[in-house]
Amino acid sequence: MKKRIITDQTIFSFEKYLIENEKATATIEKYIRDIRLFAEYSIDKSLDKTLVLDYKSSLEESYAIRSANSMLAALNSFFRFLGWSDLCVKQFKVQNEAYCSEEKELTKAEYIALVKAAQQKKNERLSLIVQTICGTGIRVSELQSITVEAVRRGEAVVSCKGKTRKIFIVKDLRRKLLNYATAQGIGTGILFTTKNGNPINRSNIWREMKNICEQAGVNPQKVFPHNLRHLFARTFYGIEKDIAKLADILGHSNINTTRIYIITSGAEHKQRMENMRLII
Repeated sequence: MKKRIITDQTIFSFEKYLIENEKATATIEKYIRDIRLFAEYSIDKSLDKTLVLDYKSSLEESYAIRSANSMLAALNSFFRFLGWSDLCVKQFKVQNEAYCSEEKELTKAEYIALVKAAQQKKNERLSLIVQTICGTGIRVSELQSITVEAVRRGEAVVSCKGKTRKIFIVKDLRRKLLNYATAQGIGTGILFTTKNGNPINRSNIWREMKNICEQAGVNPQKVFPHNLRHLFARTFYGIEKDIAKLADILGHSNINTTRIYIITSGAEHKQRMENMRLII
C-alpha cells in the first residue's frame, strides 16, 4: 500500500475544495487549523487507523469533549476528501445537559455592564458591536453584512453555510448605528471595520471585550462574542417559546443545535424544580 502523508499541497487542495463548496470563512480557517495540528502530531509516524485513534485519545485528555469532536469532524472531512475514509473515527458521545453552568452563562445584567464599560472607555464601536450581535443574534462572521445600506433598510441579508436569511434591525439599534455611521463619516459599505478598512474579525472583538471585563465586573471566562448570540437565543425563546422560529433566525439547519443555545442556568433549573411542589 502506498504510504499516506499529509503535505502542504493536500491541505491547500482541501482548503480550495471547502471554498468551492461555499463553506464559511471561519469554518474553513478552523478546519485547516485542526488539520495542521494533526499533521504536526503525525510527522515521522505511520499514518494509519491506530495513529488516528491515538490522536483521538490525546484530544480527550487535552480538550473539552465538544471541542475534541469538532476537531475530529474536521479531520474526518479531510480524510473523506482524500479518499481515506477507512481512517475516519467516531466522535465522542456527549450526553445532553439539562442546564448550563452559571460560570459559562452571560446574563442580561452582565451584558448591560459590558456595554456601559465600553461606553465609559469611549469605545463606541465595541459598544455597538456587542449590542448588534446581542440584538440580532448574528454570528461574528456575519457582521460584515451590517452595512450602512442594510441599516437604512432596517434589515440585513446574511449568507452563511449555503443559506440566505434576513436579519431585522430594531428601531433603537438602527438609530444608534446610523448616528455612528454619520459620526465616523461612513456613507456606504461595511459599518464595522479595522483601521485598514478590513472587516473586523472575531479575535479583534474578543480582545477588546476582554479588556473591559474588569471595569464591567464580569468574569472574563464567560466573555466572548458567541455568548452574546446565546443570550439573544435564550431571551427570544423566553418570550416566544418557538424553537423552530428561533432556529430559522439563528440560521441553524438542526434544531438540536438551537437546543444547546436555550439551555437555562442551574439556578433557573433548580427554581423550576422547587416550583413543582412534588415533595409532600
